[in-house]
Amino acid sequence: MQTEPNSAQPNGGANKLYFAAWRWHFFAGLFVIPFLMTHAITGMMMLWISWIDGRDGERTQVAPQITPAAISALAEAATAAVPEGVLKQYVAPRREDLAALFRVDSNGDATMVAVDPYTAKVIETFPRRSGWYDFFDNIHSDLKLGTVGDRILETAASISLVLIATGIFMWWPRGTSLRSVLVPSLTRGRALWKSLHGAVGIWISLVLFFFLVSGLSWAGIWGGKIVQAWSQFPAEKWENIPLSDETHASMNHERREVPWALEKTPMPASGGSSGLVGILGPVTMDSVDRFAREIGFDARYQLNLPQGENGVWTLSRDSMSTDSNSPTTDRTVHIDQYTGKILVDVRYEDYSLAGKAMAVGIALHMGTLGLWSVLANTIFCLCVLFMCVTSIVLWVKRRPVNARRLAAPPMPSELHVWQGAVTVGLALSLAFPMAGVAILTVLLFDAFVLTYLPRVRRCLT
Repeated sequence: MQTEPNSAQPNGGANKLYFAAWRWHFFAGLFVIPFLMTHAITGMMMLWISWIDGRDGERTQVAPQITPAAISALAEAATAAVPEGVLKQYVAPRREDLAALFRVDSNGDATMVAVDPYTAKVIETFPRRSGWYDFFDNIHSDLKLGTVGDRILETAASISLVLIATGIFMWWPRGTSLRSVLVPSLTRGRALWKSLHGAVGIWISLVLFFFLVSGLSWAGIWGGKIVQAWSQFPAEKWENIPLSDETHASMNHERREVPWALEKTPMPASGGSSGLVGILGPVTMDSVDRFAREIGFDARYQLNLPQGENGVWTLSRDSMSTDSNSPTTDRTVHIDQYTGKILVDVRYEDYSLAGKAMAVGIALHMGTLGLWSVLANTIFCLCVLFMCVTSIVLWVKRRPVNARRLAAPPMPSELHVWQGAVTVGLALSLAFPMAGVAILTVLLFDAFVLTYLPRVRRCLT
């Protein structure tokens, strides 16, 4: 097995910069590979579970009949199926041969009830967010560790941006054609694995960047504190509408269900005289459902019931919740529970530029645009797994036989172009704070631990 020297210092500024990028690429990959593999696997599982079986029993089959039962009758049956149950939400079936779903809460637990929309017969009940989709979703979102897991994954995603940047720099053609970069060279041994790794990496780099940024937009620090906070839908656009102390995020239940652009926007409140003409006559579940159909909520949509004296009826449809296959049809309507007036009607075109980008980005990220997006995302996930596996193969083939060390690429000495690297690192740190923390940690480790602890240095180099 041929191995490349680990301690030899490269000659030439460009060559030294290549080795420096290689060292950063190595350590970045060492940290993020487990997370990339975990996300690729859980992402594929979520894609296909959602497509085949649905996420909350929304694909429960029923026998279509001529006349459906009243929504209120379905709701009564669903509520009666859960002891001490309180009705919270109705999810309309997307097709005539599917069950209607109701969320009923009892003693702090949420239960989903599938009801035949024609006979009002309860088909099944099950704890909400208890399926296999949610098992993989909880790993995918925060490793089932809550805030700690969210921070770990945000750091890993941020460092993955370093992995992309250094990988493109290392593989970009220098004196060769672009074709040699995009098309792998079918040679033998380590050269074949390196060619496959580099070519596939170049092809998926832009897509991986998109997935990382769209995922980071949900993260607690970069997404919640920086991007989302400055891109929320401005409540000031609702003139003379009373506002609640709650935000739209209050309608989430263990999983994000509210459009990204609305999560941090205050909810409107019932009880005022404002609003546009909406429901005429008694405001009931049946009249709200009829009104929803009249104003364009066809097929599947979600109806959240008023919570408390100031609560509102909320009609919503968004691709993130698989209500539709198009994010441009996203719509949220709030109705006063007393007067039936429309307090708010927010559509995709009302979002900010960032909100529109995220609505489309989340749909692409989650593969909710139809079968083609499920297949495309599956291919991408397989490519990510391929990159992780080939990186391990390259390390094994490069590492000296019987070596009891990590065999990291050497850091070149007297690197005269370090200012540019520092500038790039500083810009990345300012844009993505968790990346800055990780980069600073590695720099301190490289500068002090490896300098003053020779035994550790020997294990790594």
